[in-house]
Amino acid sequence: MRKVLVTGTAGFIGFHLSMLLLKEGFAVVGYDGMTDYYDVRLKERRHQMLAQNEHFSATIGMLEDFDKLRELALREKPDVIVHLAAQAGVRYSLENPRAYIESNVIGTFNVMECARELGVDHLLMASTSSAYGANTEMPFDENQKADTQLTIYAATKKANEAMGHSYAHLWTLPTTMFRFFTVYGPYGRPDMALFKFTKGIIEGTPIDIYNHGDMYRDFTYVEDLVRGIRLLIDAAPAAPEAEADPVEGDNLSPVAPFRVVNIGNSDKVRLMDFVEAIEQEIGKPAIRNYMPMQAGDVPATWANADLLRNLTGYRPQTDIREGVKRFVAWYRDHYNV
Repeated sequence: MRKVLVTGTAGFIGFHLSMLLLKEGFAVVGYDGMTDYYDVRLKERRHQMLAQNEHFSATIGMLEDFDKLRELALREKPDVIVHLAAQAGVRYSLENPRAYIESNVIGTFNVMECARELGVDHLLMASTSSAYGANTEMPFDENQKADTQLTIYAATKKANEAMGHSYAHLWTLPTTMFRFFTVYGPYGRPDMALFKFTKGIIEGTPIDIYNHGDMYRDFTYVEDLVRGIRLLIDAAPAAPEAEADPVEGDNLSPVAPFRVVNIGNSDKVRLMDFVEAIEQEIGKPAIRNYMPMQAGDVPATWANADLLRNLTGYRPQTDIREGVKRFVAWYRDHYNV
């Protein structure tokens, strides 16, 4: 039985990935700080569900607590580390930037140190589509230059990519960074658009629509996303000199077993079409409060996911209306509305 250390198991994506790994016969060692950035009860519920599987264990601790994280890693000796825990939220990074440095930079360094000491088979770490920053050429391709991040959140994630590359080079540590594109689905974060829009429409309260609705996002259903991560676990980059069969479109580093991979639906969806899909599923119109563009936001994201397909044979494909339908059904059941 292969063992995976997953940071952020009480989080949205970490929960879904852990559920999938457990279902496929992995042992999952969880590590999560249970911060109060949003309702801790939702995080606790996710851990309760995971704990129903005997091959799941969880430690509560902050990424910044290196001694605690290292003790867990050395005790459990995972084969693979998937690092998902982070201070999330583009807009919150305008209010509390220090939290992003402490969690996303110092915390990620601590994870990399554990991976280095253990010599894991594969280190996989979350980045973000926000790393593309002010880029306008779409769809976003991993081989594009990405040096114009617009928020401290995006900057910390781009820093993680640079840190990961250096460790992959120095210690021959196979490392994959994945850039996520607007992930949504059941058990999602309450601060994300789908959650807030669904709540507002059901309760009859106004929803804020930024840039007057003239925005586009590559919405990626969470189960598709974690399937991509699961398959990438088995696609560890080799040292460049050992790469016998090059993959089309690969951005494998010329000096390290390191690559960046987009995980997105490859479908640019207009924000108003997203809102209308939620309205139709709920059966009532939203009270729309049109707002200007927020600082640090971008008008559009759109993933080229060819590399993911070439590496794994898989491409996310859940239609936005189907994904919204599943989320609204979960929301009604979870909150008994």
